[in-house]
Amino acid sequence: MLRGKKLITCAIAQMKPLLGDVRKNLDKHLDYIEKAKQQQANVIAFPELSLTGYNLQDLSYDVALTINSREIQQLVQKSSDIDIIFSFVEEDERHSFYISSIYASMGKILHIHRKVYLPTYGLFDEARYFDAGNRIQAFSTEDARIGMLICEDAWHPSTAYILSTDGAHVIYVVAASPGRGPIDGQIQSNLWWQTTIRSYAQLHGVYVVYVNRVGYEDGLSFAGGSSVYDSEGNLVLQAPNLDEGLFMANIDLRKIRRSRIANPLKRNEKLDLTIKELQRISAKTNEQLITPSLGGQRDEK
Repeated sequence: MLRGKKLITCAIAQMKPLLGDVRKNLDKHLDYIEKAKQQQANVIAFPELSLTGYNLQDLSYDVALTINSREIQQLVQKSSDIDIIFSFVEEDERHSFYISSIYASMGKILHIHRKVYLPTYGLFDEARYFDAGNRIQAFSTEDARIGMLICEDAWHPSTAYILSTDGAHVIYVVAASPGRGPIDGQIQSNLWWQTTIRSYAQLHGVYVVYVNRVGYEDGLSFAGGSSVYDSEGNLVLQAPNLDEGLFMANIDLRKIRRSRIANPLKRNEKLDLTIKELQRISAKTNEQLITPSLGGQRDEK
């Protein structure tokens, strides 16, 4: 049951981080936060690795921050009157490194999501420098139940399913997605993103807020095109490709109830069946890994 505000004003900071310069990026965050507050925003969301830039490679270890670091706590303290979602390289007490995103509210950290799926193919080399997270969980704010994903996480359909099944009303996808494949004057990778997040919004009856960065790093052009879709799959906000800026969207939480009454997919979901079949598939997969086929013949079990 939704308890707080029914209408949330969300500010999307489609920013251009400076590679490896945490201090200047922190200043940009603080500036965007003040601008969002002036426009009466209730929450502001920044893209993936907004405090550090993306293509860090060996710089990852130099710019890493613990959750108790001065820079992180400065942003958390700013959340006393506006919720803040921001992303950074997190170092834990074991000196493992993660691509992480924090949701801060009322001067506290409500949730930390560590990127689960680390692309290591084509342009990407994340698993060489970072550890993978091992949790996908929704969490509650005063107003709604929230889920967070980081870029590649959202390309695995199970993640949005898990978050919506865990009660999420709004899913934030923060990204550092390069622009690829120009087609008919459009950026093809942005079209892929729109198709994906729109389908999640419509199928799961949730708002999806996609926050992508812009700018250039070592020949990579980040595509922007941040957007918001409502719980019926309608486009609420479309930010421009490639341009830096602050963009505002309203999230009407009352619409979620109406959407789920009209299209009761969540209500009719057979979670026990899903769990049972996934356990069956997992057991079969594990058995095939443990018991290799004999004589070069495929195991047909």
